Amino acid sequence: MSKPLVSIVTPVYNNAEFLAECIESVLRQTYTNWDYTIVDNCSSDASAEIAYSYSKRDSRIRICQNEQFLPALANHNLALRQISPESKYCKIVFGDDWIYPECIEQMVTLAENHPTVSIVGAYALEGAQVRWTGLPVSTPVVSGREICRNHLLKNMFVFGTANSVLYRADIVRSRPTFYNESHIHADDEVCFELLKNCEFGFVHQILSFTRPRTSSLSTISGDLQTNLPGRLHILLTYGPTYLTGKELKACLNRHLSNYYKFLGKSLLLRRDNRFWEYHRTQLAEAGIGFSQARLIKGLLLFLADAMLNPKDSIVRSMKHKE
Repeated sequence: MSKPLVSIVTPVYNNAEFLAECIESVLRQTYTNWDYTIVDNCSSDASAEIAYSYSKRDSRIRICQNEQFLPALANHNLALRQISPESKYCKIVFGDDWIYPECIEQMVTLAENHPTVSIVGAYALEGAQVRWTGLPVSTPVVSGREICRNHLLKNMFVFGTANSVLYRADIVRSRPTFYNESHIHADDEVCFELLKNCEFGFVHQILSFTRPRTSSLSTISGDLQTNLPGRLHILLTYGPTYLTGKELKACLNRHLSNYYKFLGKSLLLRRDNRFWEYHRTQLAEAGIGFSQARLIKGLLLFLADAMLNPKDSIVRSMKHKE
């Protein structure tokens, strides 16, 4: 039997410095039954020229150029709408990242061996750090309910990013807007949505590389600590599905305590108005609201922690401030 078709997509915006490396990593795949669409989001550098130069060499590569600039997540959704109607699987590879030669083969093999799996993850190298660890090596498949509960209850972050997972193409095609464009952590959110009805697979190998960049969503996320309101959104939206009422209440209380402890620390770091407006807005949109009382309590908790662990707390604070 022939191997199933995999549609690979790369949403691109001003990735000329690294795009050739990204495309070359796709061309080096040991798995060869793929088509590849590169979506250029009105780049002002040489990204389009680089992409077209590769499309002339390999007929499996095609280029799509946006007529107008789109926000990042909207461009990701547009890229996913370009996948082939014949493909069985779909893989995103970001224009400034790349995948290891066995990435597609290993992920497809796991999915083919386990038809109930709709999302396949793997370890990833982010800079020099191995990410998305936590699952036992003996566990290639986990029920969707179990992995989402572990994510919420045990902080087991194994979904990774869009660059580190493989999706079954039919679930991508079933959602006209695959990612929630209003949520910066949409790649995490979509896993909670999809795993209500399927299983999660994991290849215990490093199969992708993510390059930290100052203009990337992940860097912006780290600067504003968007993971805090992001996790709050996940708890409020999907907690009732995956947790008992008692578990959800405990998780919310613990998360809000950590959130305000971080905000209390941020008072000492004198974060700018943009930072505070972002968190006030996020808390309001979550229906929680911004609480001065909780902020003062968070500050006191941080100061108490600093007194107990002065060296660690001060070092962390100064690093964040820099």
